[in-house]
Amino acid sequence: MTEMTASYGAGTLLGIAACAVILLLLLIMRFKVHAFLALTLVSIAVALVTGVPFDKVVPTLLTGFGGTLAGVALLVGLGAMIGRLLEISGGAKVLADTLIGKFGPQRAPFALGIASLLFGFPIFFDAGLVVMLPIIFSVAKQFGGSTLKYAFPAAGAFAVMHALVPPHPGPVAASELLGANIGLLVVVGLIIALPTWYLGAYLYGLYAGKKFNIPLPSSFLGSVEADPNHQPPSFGMVLSILLMPLVLIFLDTGLNTATVLGWVSADNTVVQLLRMLGKTPIALLITVFFALMVFSRNHTRKHLEKVCDGALGPICGIILVTGAGGMFGGVLRASGIGDALAGVLSNTGMPVIVAAFVISTALRVAQGSATVALTTTAALVSPMVAATTGLSQFDLCFIVIAIAGGATVLSHVNDSGFWLVGRFLEMDEKTTLKTWTVMETLIGTIAFLFALAGSIIL
Repeated sequence: MTEMTASYGAGTLLGIAACAVILLLLLIMRFKVHAFLALTLVSIAVALVTGVPFDKVVPTLLTGFGGTLAGVALLVGLGAMIGRLLEISGGAKVLADTLIGKFGPQRAPFALGIASLLFGFPIFFDAGLVVMLPIIFSVAKQFGGSTLKYAFPAAGAFAVMHALVPPHPGPVAASELLGANIGLLVVVGLIIALPTWYLGAYLYGLYAGKKFNIPLPSSFLGSVEADPNHQPPSFGMVLSILLMPLVLIFLDTGLNTATVLGWVSADNTVVQLLRMLGKTPIALLITVFFALMVFSRNHTRKHLEKVCDGALGPICGIILVTGAGGMFGGVLRASGIGDALAGVLSNTGMPVIVAAFVISTALRVAQGSATVALTTTAALVSPMVAATTGLSQFDLCFIVIAIAGGATVLSHVNDSGFWLVGRFLEMDEKTTLKTWTVMETLIGTIAFLFALAGSIIL
């Protein structure tokens, strides 16, 4: 989006953003205004205060709203159908029982986290979380306790893999801009991702589960009448349904990495077809039809249609609030605050790896989008990297990790992911700030510290 606002200094823009966040929190927490209405109102106010022309206010809002919905609505809708089909068929319970049988009841959160780390290698954060939620909720229902104890180790695993490890688009784009070797980045990213997940997501998830008693979401507790005498699917079939979108999505992410490395041509028709099939919405759509075909053996078509219809109702509010969060972030991006802050911070004389983390953090806090923060920071620091002599390929990988860490911290009200997680787990905004925001900050900070230590040692 091109900047359409009046010319303000970085300090003024930062003040406007801070006031907007405070006003938003007051409306939601103090005056109990619905998050969707509050986000829309504050987005309009910020657009006007920052000088967006009157005839551009609504297009600016719709661009941010529509851009977020384009990336979220299909994924959440299709993912919710897959999750509901697994739930009513007994597939979620089969997978949960198998995981617990392997790891034991006391290690259930650890088992969910390990499964999510494996699933999170090719699949994006939001898609992976939506598909895993019925398994997470099934385990939580079976063993009791706060949902956070089971949800955060899994959600944190998806967040860590999405931020730090190729073939996810953020680290791939940053490595391309900085000239880092993608193969080495996969190794370095995994080495840093595993302890980062254990410390920042798994251990914190156990702590948050003790401190915050979050019950199972009411949407999950709602029952759908199952056909009598139906047989639950086998573990292998459930695993096939879960792995199908992962394999298909890897066609896209893996071939994208291969084209960046020059192994295959981006103009090849077969490559383009396979990448299309691997786009997340199409991969999930194929998986929905595969699940419907599998479960039609034990359920009538009318019943399955009812199940799919019932899966969409509870998520409408989630989608709208998430879109409104993206709208708020989009308005902040249009204000130019991120560019202004980055311009100030890039001339501070800090070491490159520290400057990369600080700039990425500032962009993340200012406008919400982790992907925008990551790619913009990589572009901003690339001249600094080019001008710094003696940087090894390890150093370049550590700088990419530092940027990704900054792009992860402090997820708050201008981040659509904040609303996605909060609404799925049915947490209020104050609790989401105390839990999700803290975990994201831990993950990003720990990853940066590991990268900083690695750059000093190596």
